[in-house]
Amino acid sequence: MSTAELPDTQRVNPGTATAAQGRVIAAALDLFARHGVGGTSLQMIADELGVTKAAVYRQYKTKEQIALAVADAELARMEATIDDAEEEQSWAGARERLLINMVNLAVERRQTVGVILMDPGIARLAPKNASFRRVMGRMRRLLLGNEPGPDGAVRTAMVIAAISGAAVHPLAFDLDDDTLRAQLLPLAKRFLDLT
Repeated sequence: MSTAELPDTQRVNPGTATAAQGRVIAAALDLFARHGVGGTSLQMIADELGVTKAAVYRQYKTKEQIALAVADAELARMEATIDDAEEEQSWAGARERLLINMVNLAVERRQTVGVILMDPGIARLAPKNASFRRVMGRMRRLLLGNEPGPDGAVRTAMVIAAISGAAVHPLAFDLDDDTLRAQLLPLAKRFLDLT
C-alpha cells in the first residue's frame, strides 16, 4: 500500500508531530524549495539535518511520506487562516478576512508556498489526501458560498493560484512584503467581485 493510500489517521498530524519529525519537515521544506520534491533525496535531508539517513528513516519510511507531512503542515497553516476567518459574524466579513489571511500567508511563506502548491509530486498526492479536500472545501465555501460544480472549483483554484503565484513570481521577487500585500489584496478582491 502506498502512502497516498494510507488512511489519514496513519499519517503524522502536523499538530502531533514529534520534535524530530518537525525537524525533518522543516529541513525537507527548505530542500524542496531549492530542489523540488523530485530533486530532493532522503540522503540530502539527512545531510541537511546532520544525521544519518537511518535517523530520517526512523521518522518517515519514504520521501513520499515526508512530502505528505510537509503538505499537511502547510495545510494546517491554511486551515488556521480559515478558522480565523470563520470567527467573523457575516459571510462577507469572513470572505474578506480569509482573503487578507491568504495574502498574508502567501507573502510570509512566499519562499516555500509555491513549492507546496506547484510541485508535481505534491500535486499528484494532494487530491487523494482527505485533509487537502477538507481544507479546499472549506476555503471554497468561504470564498464562493455554495457555488457548485466545476465553476466553483476552478474559481477557487484560480484565486489561490493567483495569490500564491504572484507571491512567488520573478516579477514580484524584488518587492518588499508590505508592497506585495498592498498590491495583492485589492486584486484578489476584484477577482472575487468584493470591491
